Amino acid sequence: MIQLLFLVVFSEMAVIVVLSFKTPLRKLVIMGLDRVKRGRGPVMVKTVAGTVSVVMMSSVYSMMKIQKRWIDDGAANPTDQVLMAKHLLEATLMGASLFLALMIDRLHHYIRELRLRRKNMEAAKKQGRGFEDVKPGGSNEVKALEEEVTALREKFKQLESDLETKTKEMNAAEANAVALRKQSEGFLLEYDRLLEENQNLRNQLQSLDQRLSRSGSKKNT
Repeated sequence: MIQLLFLVVFSEMAVIVVLSFKTPLRKLVIMGLDRVKRGRGPVMVKTVAGTVSVVMMSSVYSMMKIQKRWIDDGAANPTDQVLMAKHLLEATLMGASLFLALMIDRLHHYIRELRLRRKNMEAAKKQGRGFEDVKPGGSNEVKALEEEVTALREKFKQLESDLETKTKEMNAAEANAVALRKQSEGFLLEYDRLLEENQNLRNQLQSLDQRLSRSGSKKNT
């Protein structure tokens, strides 16, 4: 297992060196990493990294057990020393492999970002050159477009002023409606008061008529 870990570490170091310099081999490595990151590649890489992490933690736990045994016994036997060195070397190599894998992933990500930004900058430069190389006919079209934009802006300002005027008129109409409503409410109250006074007067007249009729009947008797 140690030989395999050494092979993995040296392979990752070689990949990092290749990614650090602009060579034709770097393009091949980038293409390979792009394919690895497609489909089920990321899941497989995460599974392998998780397995290596678990094995590394197991080696660290074994080293802790051996160290505890040394403390309890007060001395270290040759077998424990060999096991301790073996587990330490394995844990170190596995940690280094995980760290180098992370470095490869970050280098690949930054190289892709740099390539995309360069492409965007080149496209922007080409577009700027295209604008600079516009023909006179193109300039006439630009002037026509500017005039059209100016006309549309004036029309927009006119529409804004019309909208403001309509808004003021609507607010005034709403205020008049509120005033009329209040006035109608006052009329209704006055009408109710007059009805009540009319009813009171009728009651008073009826009572007077009754009194007069009674007084007339008494005189006749």
